[in-house]
Amino acid sequence: MSATESMIPFSQSPRGVAQARLEALISRFGDRMVRIAEELLGEELDARLARIRTSSNEAGVDPFGFDPGTARYVLALSAFLHRYYFRTEVHGIDRIPEGRVLVIANHSGQIPMDGVMIGTSLMLDAEPPRFPRSMVERWSAELPFVSVLFPRCGQVVGSPDNARRLLDQEEALIVFPEGSRGISKTWDQRYQLVDFGLGFMRLALETNTPIVPVAVIGGEEQLPSVANIRPLARLLGMPAFPVIPHVMLGLPVPLPTRYRLWFGEPLRFEGDPDDDDAVIEAKVAVVKQSIQSALHQGLKERKSIFW
Repeated sequence: MSATESMIPFSQSPRGVAQARLEALISRFGDRMVRIAEELLGEELDARLARIRTSSNEAGVDPFGFDPGTARYVLALSAFLHRYYFRTEVHGIDRIPEGRVLVIANHSGQIPMDGVMIGTSLMLDAEPPRFPRSMVERWSAELPFVSVLFPRCGQVVGSPDNARRLLDQEEALIVFPEGSRGISKTWDQRYQLVDFGLGFMRLALETNTPIVPVAVIGGEEQLPSVANIRPLARLLGMPAFPVIPHVMLGLPVPLPTRYRLWFGEPLRFEGDPDDDDAVIEAKVAVVKQSIQSALHQGLKERKSIFW
C-alpha cells in the first residue's frame, strides 16, 4: 500500500466501500429473509439463537469476527433452504455429544451447500442447538464480500491454530477432509470419496476430541458437473472450473434436490498426534470407511433424487 493510499479513510477505501455495500445488502436482503423465515418457522428462529452460547467482545463480535446479528440473517436464509428448498432429512443428530466435537463429512456440490445444511441442522434440529464453525479454504479470504461475510457468519480460515482455539472453547467444528477436491467432483465421480487429509485426525488426537462422521447425500446432484476445465481454473486461480449444463442453459441456481444427512456414532481415537503418516492414515481410514458405508446405505435406500 502506498503512502497516499494509507491516508485514505477506511470508509472510502476499496475495502471499506465493499464492506459498506455488503452491510447494506445484508441488511436489505436479510430483513426480508428474516420476515419470510419468521412466517414459516414462527418463534423458533430467535428461540434457537437465544440458546446458543456465544462469547462477544465490546464490539459485539467474538475473536474470530462472528457477529450474532449477521448470523440471524444467515440462519433465516439457511433455515428456508434447509426446511423448504432442499427439504433436508436428518438422521442420528442425537449422536452429537456435548462439548468439543469434530464433525467430519464428505464434500460435494461445486458450492459448499453441504456445510450450510449440516450447520443449519446443528442449529435447528440438534438438542441443545449448537452453533458450528467451519474451516474454510484460505483462498476464500481473498474474495470480495466473501472475505467479510464468512467471518461474520462464524466461518474460520482453516489452520491448526484456529482449530485448536475453537476446540479449546468446546466448539463444534465441521471439517471436510477431501478439501476442494471433494467439492469439485464431476458426475461420474459422485459419492466416490477422494483421499482424506490427515490434519483432522492429528487434531483429534492432540485435543482428545470425538469425531462424528456424517454422510451427505443430495449435494452431488444440486449442480452436476460434466467436466472440469483445469487450465482455465489455474488461470483464474480457482480450485476448479466446472462445466454445469443447467447453469449454461440459464438456470444459475442449485437444483432442489433432497438432502439427506446421516450422523454416525461418535468415534474416539487414542495415540500420538505426531505419529508417522502411516499410523495416522490407518485411523483416518476408519472414519472414511464409516462415511463411505453410510453413503452406500443411504443411496441404496433413496428412492428419488428430489423426493
